This record gives sequence, C-alpha cells and structure tokens, in this order.
Amino acid sequence: MHAQLGDRLVIESPVTGVTRRDGEIVGLHHDDGTPPYDVRWSDTGETTLVFPGPDAHVHPADHDHGREPLPGVPTAPDPASAPAAGAGPGAG
Repeated sequence: MHAQLGDRLVIESPVTGVTRRDGEIVGLHHDDGTPPYDVRWSDTGETTLVFPGPDAHVHPADHDHGREPLPGVPTAPDPASAPAAGAGPGAG
C-alpha cells in the first residue's frame, strides 16, 4: 500500500452493520508512501495514526500532474503520449 498526502484512506468492514470509514491522509511517516499514515477522519474530524489492515485501501486524490511521483511507485502512462487510435501500419 502506497499513498500521497491528500489521498483518502477507506476502511471497509466485513461485519454487517459496521459503517465504512474514510479520511484524508494528512501525514506520511515514510518517504516511499507506505504506512503508517496520519488520517483526518471525515466523520469526526479527528486525526489519528493509522496502521491500515487488509480491509483498508487508498483512493488517490487528483494530484497535480507536475508533482514528482513517489520512488518505487508505478505511475500510469500519460494518455497524451499514446499513439492515436487507427494510426500505424495498415491504417487507411
């Protein structure tokens, strides 16, 4: 699990009747974006130190495209650099 500041941490409970929890990641303790995280919870506004378990996942925020990616974290390819559909051999 890797995160950047501003991402959302979502905790889904497998237990019926237990509400899902989410919050904004406001603090990182490792340069590579691995846990633990300081999370400000949306339901209480409280900030706590969180060691996410298997029921948690990170929902990325819409980060600036000019921001440097975290080391060792794969990034999505830039759609602007992809070849146009229908271009290439046999097109036309």
